[in-house]
Amino acid sequence: MTVPQLALRALQPGQWMQRQQAHEQRVAQYADPYLQRRSAGLKHPVEDFLFTYYSHKPGQLRRWHPGAGVVLTGQQAQDRLTWKHYRIADVVERHAAGLPGGCPGVVFDAESFCSGRREAIDFTRMILGRTAARPAQFGCFGLHEWAMVYQQESNQVRHDYLSLRLGPAGTDEVVEKSRIRCTHFDAYRFYTPQAAPLNELEPTRENQRDLEQPGCLHANMDLYKWAYKLSPALPSELVMDCFELSWQIRAMDMKASPYDLADWGYPPIRIETAAGKSAYVAQQRYFSTRSAQLRTKLLDALAPLG
Repeated sequence: MTVPQLALRALQPGQWMQRQQAHEQRVAQYADPYLQRRSAGLKHPVEDFLFTYYSHKPGQLRRWHPGAGVVLTGQQAQDRLTWKHYRIADVVERHAAGLPGGCPGVVFDAESFCSGRREAIDFTRMILGRTAARPAQFGCFGLHEWAMVYQQESNQVRHDYLSLRLGPAGTDEVVEKSRIRCTHFDAYRFYTPQAAPLNELEPTRENQRDLEQPGCLHANMDLYKWAYKLSPALPSELVMDCFELSWQIRAMDMKASPYDLADWGYPPIRIETAAGKSAYVAQQRYFSTRSAQLRTKLLDALAPLG
């Protein structure tokens, strides 16, 4: 399979190694505390999530990639030839990147990546594009988290080390008096059996592409998933932009959840009140705007892959 010819630029060792170091330090502030907790057998309901729910591990996230269209120069770049989807730049590519004759370089191997990941590339482009094209909905108030613990006493399915802020009966009452209209399958699939029929929609993996919308916190968190699944085709800085947005959304999502996380440093957004609903929507709109910007960047980064 042939992919479009990429515009190429060269990075000297001092340039790309500085970016690599900055990326590693950026990752470390999130990954190191998680690894320390894991080693100690401790859990954190907010700050462990991106490392336990998503499949991308800290070691994978720590690896810096320049993305498509970059030629890495210098002896240290040769180490990447043992990494998947890297190869020696050919004569044409070195010339296109402005490298003098005989100067070696290493590039992301777009052709090998695309040959094995075409379905993933096409699906990601489709889900991102369709989500961006839909109007954002801001009336869910984070009730998906409440539906995950509805009538929990009989199910005992989630976070048994956390207490419910309103207690089991108060939590159930909020669910029963609310309109629940979650559009995201990967939230809906964790509903308790009693809560699932209360959702106005029935998200499935098959209709995901038709339901996801840009106001959804979980759809916006998943920008990180789509980004890392296409690594190393994307620059790691973009992957980390998505990671950090997802981290912030997770914090807001759990503040609005039924759990009492005040002692963890996460004061509640009381979505059972009018003021809480207003605060929730304001933050939801903010994250929707930021996510739209990243969604556009992801789509732009996918364009050279055909």
